[in-house]
Amino acid sequence: MMQVCRELDMTYQTLKFYCNEGLVPNVKRDHNNRRVFDEKDIKWIKDLTCLKKCGMSIQEMKKYLELCLQGEATIVSRKKCLRESRRSCGLLLRNWRTAFPISAGSRIFMTRSFPANVHM
Repeated sequence: MMQVCRELDMTYQTLKFYCNEGLVPNVKRDHNNRRVFDEKDIKWIKDLTCLKKCGMSIQEMKKYLELCLQGEATIVSRKKCLRESRRSCGLLLRNWRTAFPISAGSRIFMTRSFPANVHM
């Protein structure tokens, strides 16, 4: 597991959590009962990381995995999940841009908004 964590720049705790939550299906184990990941597992874990970065919750990731495991018949449903996630991600980005219209660290913005004689 540590080798995979280093390869994917992921914490051991995160990978263990994903495995314990059933988000990495059919992980094999060696004779010492340690998880052994093949290339397919590693690709899937990379995909999970992308889903998480897009704002998918663990429950949504589980739903998406369930659809994936059902095969090609669920491609339309999977695309719908990804579109919803993309829409949510876009909304978060728009909200962030609205909340911070001027780049962080802009002294002009800060001095105009909060004159020196005003204490918070």
